[in-house]
Amino acid sequence: MDGDPVVEPELDTFSLILPLPYRVAVILVLGVWAWAVNLHYLAILRIDVAGLIRYSSRTTVAGPSHHYRTYRLAALISIPLAISLLLFWSVTHGQTSLVLAWEILPQSYLVLLALLFILPLQRLSKAGRYRFLTILKRVSIGGIAEPQDGKFGDILLADVLTSYAKVLGDLFVAECMLLSRKYSSTAKPDRSCGGAYLVPIIISIPSLIRLRQCLIEFLRVRKSMKQSGGSISTGWGGQHLANALKYSSAFPVIVLSALQRGYDPNKIGMSEAGLFRLWLFFVFLNSFYSFYWDVAKDWDLTIFSSTRERNNPEHPWGLRRHTHFHTKEMYYGAIVVDLMLRCTWSLKLSPHLDHFNDLEGGIFVMEFLEVLRRWMWIFFRVETEWVRVNRGPLSDDILLADYAIDNNKLDFD
Repeated sequence: MDGDPVVEPELDTFSLILPLPYRVAVILVLGVWAWAVNLHYLAILRIDVAGLIRYSSRTTVAGPSHHYRTYRLAALISIPLAISLLLFWSVTHGQTSLVLAWEILPQSYLVLLALLFILPLQRLSKAGRYRFLTILKRVSIGGIAEPQDGKFGDILLADVLTSYAKVLGDLFVAECMLLSRKYSSTAKPDRSCGGAYLVPIIISIPSLIRLRQCLIEFLRVRKSMKQSGGSISTGWGGQHLANALKYSSAFPVIVLSALQRGYDPNKIGMSEAGLFRLWLFFVFLNSFYSFYWDVAKDWDLTIFSSTRERNNPEHPWGLRRHTHFHTKEMYYGAIVVDLMLRCTWSLKLSPHLDHFNDLEGGIFVMEFLEVLRRWMWIFFRVETEWVRVNRGPLSDDILLADYAIDNNKLDFD
């Protein structure tokens, strides 16, 4: 493969420095660091994340905190990544033939990363990793625990997976190219590897997971209504159907993006401009529906509520009565950032930046920004859940109403 005249010139500078397997690894490791920061700052605010997700935490009261353990895990998986990258750069020297030949280095790190999460090593936050894998196993088929068994943790992880959808797609592409005789996994990514529709299907899985979870929650509400004789103060479950619709709105975007990438007018029966306009409609719908849901439903802010509720003198304009973050500007800033990062697709409308999302470096930046948005989202989503648990849930959410933290029942191991 070193002398392949077709493959070698296709590698751009960014891919020579950070091939696809390393990009996946970097974003996965950054996710662990981000979760550690989430836990750390929320602990400073005295928000019990472990209680919310029903996680048993310490062997003793004086034992290491959750964020300390997560920082330690993040550091331990970062060290071999740094060593692997430095070794890769030292042996390849930015030469295409050597980058293609040394795919063993990034692939070895991905194997090591998987082993570090699976192996029962006590010093690597064994209990936390086991809980993560248990939740991942449940949510991977769209399952969701009962409130008393850690439903909120399932929702958090499933939502994080939606932000990692494209990263998971890239992970599949990297492994598919590794197993293919035609490519090196460090070559230019072939996102049609395995077929034109396999990668879009993989990208769709996280949204399918959340869709199924929403439908399960709706059916639970309906079951509770029947058991109570049809009278229940927390609503009929319509919010769960609306949430399911939000996740469903991602599917047309994924399908139309795939059709644009492999555009063939003979098969599609639509002009390329018409296909783009259709994609634009659905991506606009998905982005602003999701933005509304982030602010109004996930964070319980009143910016989209009635004028009376939005201007309620008991809280700053557009926020809510009970808050834990120090300043109102943090909430307003989060709203603006969330909107901007929900609309990164708008770069395609710029005549100067319309190809940014097609560059490998641009794709990596977009994936990083989505993970960054989710990191920010987690702070406010967990804070909102804490307020709901301690101050009472909103209507139409029976599962949150059923949930309450009982510190006496938390088993600190």
